[in-house]
Amino acid sequence: MNPIRLSSSVVAAIRRHGAATYPYECCGALIGSETAAGVDVVDTRELVNVTDEGPRRRFLVSAEDYRESESYARRAGADLVGFYHSHPDHPAQPSQYDLDHAWPNFSYVIVSVRSGRPEELRSWRLQSDRSSFLEETVDSANVTVNEG
Repeated sequence: MNPIRLSSSVVAAIRRHGAATYPYECCGALIGSETAAGVDVVDTRELVNVTDEGPRRRFLVSAEDYRESESYARRAGADLVGFYHSHPDHPAQPSQYDLDHAWPNFSYVIVSVRSGRPEELRSWRLQSDRSSFLEETVDSANVTVNEG
């Protein structure tokens, strides 16, 4: 599986968002492009967690935020390539709920936030048969952000 490449500003934004929303799950959009060499993420878009199930253990992206994230990406000359969220006081690995609600062809970055401090950050991609996730290698050293 090809790697997901995150710019240092993207990694910092995800970690900062996870810490700011602790002890609740944060969520956001990943903006970038997918190439034969992998996924390049150059920007994030913080989203509101609209779950009715309690944001301590769940997140939900509204349909409106999904559409607005796609529009945001297009305006930036990029694509919506996935989503990120935090796992407060839990490992950065997908839950059964994450698997049940995942969409194909997206990367899912999860940051573990323990006692308000962001720790491990991992990325996952849904298998084509939707049976489980495969972990993507996270490369945060080789992404160049276009400054316009």
